[in-house]
Amino acid sequence: MIRDRGNIKWNSLMLPEHVKMLREWAQEDTWDEKKELDEQKLEQLNEVAEEAMKLGKEVNITYFSHHHTQQLSGRIHCFDPMKKEFRIVARSGRVHHISIEQIEHIGIIG
Repeated sequence: MIRDRGNIKWNSLMLPEHVKMLREWAQEDTWDEKKELDEQKLEQLNEVAEEAMKLGKEVNITYFSHHHTQQLSGRIHCFDPMKKEFRIVARSGRVHHISIEQIEHIGIIG
């Protein structure tokens, strides 16, 4: 059986810029795609967020940040209409600012 070094043997023939571009390209394959929300989904998110703010309920928010989908649990403190972002106080007490465009789902816990 021939023991081949795979792509390692070709790296010496490639420019460092090309190696860097190939690594960035491979990393981009792991990125998630942001979901585009329709008006019905946006209205539903608005209703859930409004209810959670009025009643002081804890929510679980799924949002898109830095090419990945992330989750956050906490209470919606307020909504800033000028910046179009929610201020969420997480369970740890840390305040997060999440833009409306980033949010994919809001669910009330309990």
